[in-house]
Amino acid sequence: MASCKGLLARPVGAVRGHRLGAIALALTVAITGGLYAAGTRQDANTITLYSGRGESLVAPLIEEFQRETGITVAVRYGGTAELAVLLQEEGARSPADLFWAQDAGALGAVANGGLLRGLPDDVFAGVPTIYRGGRGLWIATSGRARVLAYSPTAVTNDGFPTSVFDLTDPQYRGRVGWAPTNGSFQSFITAMRVEHGDDSTQRWVEAMIANDVQSYRSNTAIVEAIAAGEVAFGITNNYYLLRFQASDPDFPVAQRFFAPGDTGNLVNVAGVGVIAGSANTENAERFVRFLLDRSAQQYFTSEVYEYPITDAVAQNPRLESFARLLEVSPQIELDRLEDLEGTLALLRRAGAL
Repeated sequence: MASCKGLLARPVGAVRGHRLGAIALALTVAITGGLYAAGTRQDANTITLYSGRGESLVAPLIEEFQRETGITVAVRYGGTAELAVLLQEEGARSPADLFWAQDAGALGAVANGGLLRGLPDDVFAGVPTIYRGGRGLWIATSGRARVLAYSPTAVTNDGFPTSVFDLTDPQYRGRVGWAPTNGSFQSFITAMRVEHGDDSTQRWVEAMIANDVQSYRSNTAIVEAIAAGEVAFGITNNYYLLRFQASDPDFPVAQRFFAPGDTGNLVNVAGVGVIAGSANTENAERFVRFLLDRSAQQYFTSEVYEYPITDAVAQNPRLESFARLLEVSPQIELDRLEDLEGTLALLRRAGAL
């Protein structure tokens, strides 16, 4: 596979205030391989992919698949939650053949809506059970962990929270950033609901807002805000900081886990499934297999700083060991993160969206 370095996205400014608006169905659409009209199917040599993964991140892989197979991939990019809602709205009319989601929760929601078809058994060969969707309807493509990013110059050794729940303490007032419209954040909230219940989760969200948490559009923007001194902490995914450090080893941000087992250390996955109404399942399944092949898995860990989901490739040495992940992560089955609608409703009630 051709080198994909330098193609990772880094723009996105911060959004002050806590009400970022409910998810809209009117999406900004980027199409690779030609335009298509919603509700229409492509020819047999074209597959339509709804991608909740960013274009700068996955376009190199999609282009490589097209070169290797001659199959055209028409891509509709958008937020993972937005696309999950769109698929549910479209139902059997959807032109999509595949859904590539940023998190397991959205995949579970789409699967529970009867919108995904079972994948062939051979697709799961060599993939640990933790990375397989329930009923064989989807499969992980890479893994990642939630972390606490922080400013080494603004935080002393005795100033770290033990738990994500500690961030509501007055000492952290106005010093923490989050991205409530982000799919990974929403899956983290779903995990909190699973572990601690809706009432406790809503109280935590409301307490964070009362403690003047700063809202940003993305995890990237959170890390940039820490570097700029806007906030001292941010709850984000492990790989965002590593991307900055790849181009600037002295980038002024660090990251760490909360105490072992804390919900703030959630390990989640990106994953893909074939749409139940796809008229081109053979080529759609070829794309799924491509994402699990050695070259794609090596790309995820080497260039994106995510965890490979097979042992066919060497993990990036800059990542924490998988054993360490298992030690610190909460014991939550990914299939239990499926109630995306319930999480969005909670975030709206609490005033985070």
